Amino acid sequence: MKKEPRPYILAETNWKTIQQQSYDVAILPWGATEAHNYHLPYATDNYQVDHVAQLSAATAWEQGAKVIVLPTIPFGVNTGQLDVPFCMNLNPSTQLSILKDVCDVLVRHNVTKLIILNGHGANNFIAMIRELAGIHSNLFVTVVNWFQAVPRDGIFELPGDHADEMETSLMMYLFPNLVLPISDAGSGATKKFNLTGIQEGWAWAQRPWTMVTNDTGSGDPQKSTAMKGELFISKCVEKIAQFCKELSGKSVQELLK
Repeated sequence: MKKEPRPYILAETNWKTIQQQSYDVAILPWGATEAHNYHLPYATDNYQVDHVAQLSAATAWEQGAKVIVLPTIPFGVNTGQLDVPFCMNLNPSTQLSILKDVCDVLVRHNVTKLIILNGHGANNFIAMIRELAGIHSNLFVTVVNWFQAVPRDGIFELPGDHADEMETSLMMYLFPNLVLPISDAGSGATKKFNLTGIQEGWAWAQRPWTMVTNDTGSGDPQKSTAMKGELFISKCVEKIAQFCKELSGKSVQELLK
């Protein structure tokens, strides 16, 4: 069956459609290209965030939200993995430069809200958003870590934050053809800092990835299932679509109580 271009996906739509539409919320998915244990593809974060963006926009569009999904930025901050072959790195200063240029285009064409849909834990956009506020005062910018939209408790059993049970389950559901057998995966065992402040959560330091992991994974993927991935994705999409709908059609003043 032939599929029509979706008007809320910029990469698919055309100028004829764009001229007939009015958008006020842009979604910028931002991922990373990095090793994910032995069994998941390097672009795991990109596949996931792009899928979530498209499904969330589809739901929001059907409910009347004027959203448009921009092409995914495929590289993220990977300064802790520079010694891992082909872990592609964008420094935060580079990310800010990209954001400034993207925002300039959006403002020129009357988009008043931007959602940075983040799919990579090492991407941190808060300071960048503060700087953007001084440049584009009429553009509301927010960041959504899509993987934190709903609690993972009750769906996933084992802890982790990279190529773990959660990410493996998601890829089993979304792109099973890209997932190697679980028997090929490493254990995802990690070392932790023995500094009290970091253990208690009030201090932070970047993890030197090849020193804290054996297989680039952080978390045991052995209990992963496609069913868990589908459930988690559907819950996240529902929440993010509602967030898009709440933003669309409102001024910044109307977003405040």
